[in-house]
Amino acid sequence: MAIAIPHRQLFIDGEWKEPARGKRVPVINPANEAVIGDVPAATAEDVEIAVEAAHRAFHRNGGREWSRASGAFRAKYLRAIAAKIKERSSELAKLEAVDCGKPLDEAAWDMDDVASCFEYYADLAESLDGKQRTPISVPMQTFKSYVLREPIGVVALITPWNYPLLMATWKVAPALAAGCTAVLKPSELASVTCLELAELCKEVGLPPGVLNIVTGLGSEAGASLASHHLVDKIAFTGSAETGRKIMTAAAQEIKPVSLELGGKSPIIIFEDVDIEKAVEWTLFGCFWTNGQICSSTSRLLLQESIAKEFTEKLVAWAKNIKVSDPFEEGCKLGPVVSEGQYEKIKKFIFTAKNDGATVIHGGNRPQHLKKGYFIEPTILSVEDTSIQIWREEVFGPVLCVKIFKTEEEAIELANDSQYGLAGAVISKDLDRCNRVTEAIQAGIIWINCSQPTFCQAPWGGIKRSGFGRELGEWGLENYLSVKQVTEYVSNDPWGWYQSPSKL
Repeated sequence: MAIAIPHRQLFIDGEWKEPARGKRVPVINPANEAVIGDVPAATAEDVEIAVEAAHRAFHRNGGREWSRASGAFRAKYLRAIAAKIKERSSELAKLEAVDCGKPLDEAAWDMDDVASCFEYYADLAESLDGKQRTPISVPMQTFKSYVLREPIGVVALITPWNYPLLMATWKVAPALAAGCTAVLKPSELASVTCLELAELCKEVGLPPGVLNIVTGLGSEAGASLASHHLVDKIAFTGSAETGRKIMTAAAQEIKPVSLELGGKSPIIIFEDVDIEKAVEWTLFGCFWTNGQICSSTSRLLLQESIAKEFTEKLVAWAKNIKVSDPFEEGCKLGPVVSEGQYEKIKKFIFTAKNDGATVIHGGNRPQHLKKGYFIEPTILSVEDTSIQIWREEVFGPVLCVKIFKTEEEAIELANDSQYGLAGAVISKDLDRCNRVTEAIQAGIIWINCSQPTFCQAPWGGIKRSGFGRELGEWGLENYLSVKQVTEYVSNDPWGWYQSPSKL
């Protein structure tokens, strides 16, 4: 299916602006490797203009035009954006699928989530008005104290390519609801729908400079944005390597960051499960979104007594997954996002075999697909948990299987990781599920499922998976600063010092 990529520029101060150096980045369809368009490549000069626009918008008219306006005022814009997303959801889903390679049905689901997220944070923006001046009980009657919740300022939002518009929305919606102004820098590998978000912002009349969108390379646009002195906070989703660089840049100015840096999450399957149900959740937990999910439960811990039967059914189900162009009906696994990612995953699999892992299914390009960055759903059996494939994030459709005997062993294997984003446990014994849930070191746990995500629930990890929480009320708090206000209400003097007139 031929999809036309709109020709867009940078979105700065409410207008389309050509990048200062006129450079652009090609958009490559990962399903057929064809160049289908391009996006602007911002550099430091463009980032400077965008940040200054956000700074002006935050302070314009004493903040009354946005940052100090009521939450209800901001909510109107968020709901208007949500309505536009719904109007154009089919078109946006097609652009997402052709840009990053995810199956069209998944992309359509993402657009529903995008609209819902904007609506949810519109509600929270309104409720924020009622939480202002929340009284604090203090032990002295001569004082009254309360809390103001204020937007943190200009925020830099740097987002990944696996859920291009949805991950951007996870940051944009709460930041705007809080009253912040923002500069969004999406991944250069998938920026198309984020630029369409800019067009929707123009259509609803979002005040100039409230949301600016700069596309381009991370090494140029991203680095300049993270280190800018007028940026008050950085929110980043991506690799741990880039996360370290962002923390270093932020530390120079002692500004807050929130980081979601991926994972190597376990899924523990106990012997009392309904095997077919557990097999489907296992496959969904690893191969959804072409395996390119930071929370992917890509380490399968399988109890010994059911290992043979479970593995046989796992492979049989995996063989039934339709790998194809994202626009083909029934597609359940599309291409990975780029040639670089494709080669990286292939190298992971090659190294795993040399390290002693056994490929029990997949590992290659599907024979019926001659072009595109396609990799079969791949399942490997692992004995040595010190090898790379077991410990490092692959970010592709690769599932590793390790057998365990006891609950204690499963927990130990699950926690033996530098990451701590998510985990899943599947068992009919809910007491055991609760024990394991408490024992696994992660920010998100799923019981008898894997990957369901709701904008009302907190999202984030521990250890090298980062810190801070997105979504829910926690996502709004990411962009708020709490100010304590205490007032002396007595008519009497304080009386600590003696007045000279009374001596």
